[in-house]
Amino acid sequence: MSGQDIEESDRKKYEFRRVIEELNDFEGSGTQLVTIYVPEDRQISDVAAHVTQEHSEASNIKSKQTRTNVQDALTSIKDRLKYYGNFPPENGMVLFSGAVDSGGGQTEMITRVLESPPQPVESFRYHCDSDFLTEPLEHMLADQGLYGLVVLDRREANVGWLRGKRVEPVKSASSLVPGKQRKGGQSAQRFARLRLEAIDNFYQEVAGMANDLFVPERHDLEGILVGGPSPTKDEFLDGDYLHHELQDQVLGKFDVSYTDESGLYDLVDAAEEALADAEVMKDKNQMEEFFKQLHDGGLATYGFEPTRRNLVMGSVDRLLISEDLRKDVVVYDCGDVEEYEVVDQRNSTPEHTCEDGSEAEVVEREDVIEHLIAIAEQRGTEPKFISTDFEKGEQLHDAFGGIAGILRYETGV
Repeated sequence: MSGQDIEESDRKKYEFRRVIEELNDFEGSGTQLVTIYVPEDRQISDVAAHVTQEHSEASNIKSKQTRTNVQDALTSIKDRLKYYGNFPPENGMVLFSGAVDSGGGQTEMITRVLESPPQPVESFRYHCDSDFLTEPLEHMLADQGLYGLVVLDRREANVGWLRGKRVEPVKSASSLVPGKQRKGGQSAQRFARLRLEAIDNFYQEVAGMANDLFVPERHDLEGILVGGPSPTKDEFLDGDYLHHELQDQVLGKFDVSYTDESGLYDLVDAAEEALADAEVMKDKNQMEEFFKQLHDGGLATYGFEPTRRNLVMGSVDRLLISEDLRKDVVVYDCGDVEEYEVVDQRNSTPEHTCEDGSEAEVVEREDVIEHLIAIAEQRGTEPKFISTDFEKGEQLHDAFGGIAGILRYETGV
């Protein structure tokens, strides 16, 4: 995956998170909020037919208000489906519609469509409840990284993938390694030699499976996990059976009791801490560089206004944004210049007095991340979303306003 693809993926995940947070805040009075998950191989005409059927069956709902709201939601969804061809976009889509509480006993009909989620929608699902069904999407957003999995003992081995949180068994092998008890007539030395040869041949077979599977994807791999009982996994790794490029990507070896397909799941459980560290390590590296530049190098900026000014100048190499940042920027017209104010998304738009003392007019209000990324894209700056799951990531959010940058050159701003 190229840097640009990763950047677009991170931005899409952020946009999805924003919509999910909005949807999770909505409530419907009664079971009237409709969610439909559509896989990419499901024909749109089939989805429309299902919606029509649900609309008909909704006429049996006793409560007139709930009946009307459900049917209105289904009508809105059916109208949205008309914008698509025979099939949904890649990875499918999720549709949400319903009458949500807007305060004061009033309701508002809202419809949202999320296209091409980070992971494929696996099956068609229709859901009608007092809340929108967002959990499957949330799991997809948590799904990050591609890892190779190997579990083995001297009897069998399994190789597969961990894609996000989804384990995919791919290949298995059984060994011809004889048991420790030799048959009559064989010398102890000969038996031991044959057994070692059989073990070596089996390790080579397992490595061949892993190499065939992982080497073509080595540039997209986040790492490789190896599991099994001791000393098997140690012998396998210490013997350099894996392709040399894969050997460097082994994140760790873990004690796993089973080496059938279930052992792959056990391996992921055993490696949970290592996986979390690997995922957050990329963010840690960015923040380490930021703090180094902040204290010694001079190639750091932080806060909305300085970072924005550096972005406009084209001096920002990487824009660092906290994943937990939830702010808007209000743009004010102050005659010949525009002035800006960052506000919490839950707060109303404040009045603003221009620096020259005149009263400002509001030009627009938008998500501060969208505002900054739009400038970054024009200047060739790479946005990086930083987790708050470690100390310096928390500091970015709490102490630096969730916005910082690593500069290409010093600007004095």
